[in-house]
Amino acid sequence: MAIRGVLFDLDGTLADTERLHWQAFNFVLAEFGVQVGIEEYRRHWIAVDGGPEYACRTYALPLAPADLKQRKMERYRARLAEGVDAMPGAQAVVGRLRREFRLAVATNSTRADASRILAHIGLADQLDALVGREDYAAAKPAPDAYLAAARALGLAPDKCVVVEDTARGVRSGVAAGMLVVAAPSDLTFDNDFSGATQTIPSLDALTPEFLRAL
Repeated sequence: MAIRGVLFDLDGTLADTERLHWQAFNFVLAEFGVQVGIEEYRRHWIAVDGGPEYACRTYALPLAPADLKQRKMERYRARLAEGVDAMPGAQAVVGRLRREFRLAVATNSTRADASRILAHIGLADQLDALVGREDYAAAKPAPDAYLAAARALGLAPDKCVVVEDTARGVRSGVAAGMLVVAAPSDLTFDNDFSGATQTIPSLDALTPEFLRAL
């Protein structure tokens, strides 16, 4: 069946927020004499679930993972207010595809945070739907986010394609019964993208012609 909708992940796919998350964690961890390098962060936070749990366990931190996450989010939001960059090709790909496809973002971020990010990168008014963490039950890699995004567009799952930069996100899209295009970043290039229909070198490869050929 012909693809009619494109469902984008946000963090690491359209917006370069992952390093902001990393910096925010390190801001909090510095109080305990801990600093996490970007390689450690991408392996234990981005590639898999449970980054706060990993940090508390590995460094014997005197606080619970939920407390670490909450303190990190306070710093992250303060940093986010200063701005964030779009991922390379993000604005151009949305501009190319919106003339032919319905577009949505489905993210594990809250709707408020996602709205701020999209405003910073100039895409706030370029999408047909935004699905944030409040809009579905279980976070990625569960399928809930992408099923909610398809409903928001009024489309069946098999009419949608997912664009993701992580293995966790690819599993979410596959579980939703959708075609998935993996668009790895420099932080996720070695993730296991098993199940993805295609893996592309950059968002520049995502064209209407490419999607019609899936």
